[in-house]
Amino acid sequence: MSSEYHLAELNIARARYENDDPRFKDFVDMIEPVNQMAERMPGYVWRLVDDDGVGTMDIKAFDDPRLLVNLSVWEDLDSLLTFVNKTVHARVMNRRKEWFAAMESHHLVLWWVPAGHQPGLAEARARLEQLDRNGPSAEAFTIGKFYGPDGLEVAFNVTIDT
Repeated sequence: MSSEYHLAELNIARARYENDDPRFKDFVDMIEPVNQMAERMPGYVWRLVDDDGVGTMDIKAFDDPRLLVNLSVWEDLDSLLTFVNKTVHARVMNRRKEWFAAMESHHLVLWWVPAGHQPGLAEARARLEQLDRNGPSAEAFTIGKFYGPDGLEVAFNVTIDT
């Protein structure tokens, strides 16, 4: 994998509850430890945070006030998947149907950025919209249809419960 490029990811989720709803408490309580774990992971580069510096619960990137965003940058897919599947984050994934409604469109988009670049929400939204409009391509792709920094599709067998 080229060290000239890093892997950006945006994922969105529609919360079933308001942030202060007791049914959402377990999720809200996990945000800080999960984000702290991410920052300690090999391959972690950067993540978007709101004014409290912990998460992105207060960032409203879409018209829907319950649509939560996560935007981060990783050195490569292996680093991202290790964090998602082999850390405390897996506990969040296992309970996501309890906290989040099903999405009608893509909820995850990946794309390569030059090393050192921190993508903004406008860029991330544009990539997600491109994926929804055109399907996976070298500019906006998924884990299931992944492209390398060279723009070529990468064939590998990976499973992730998204």
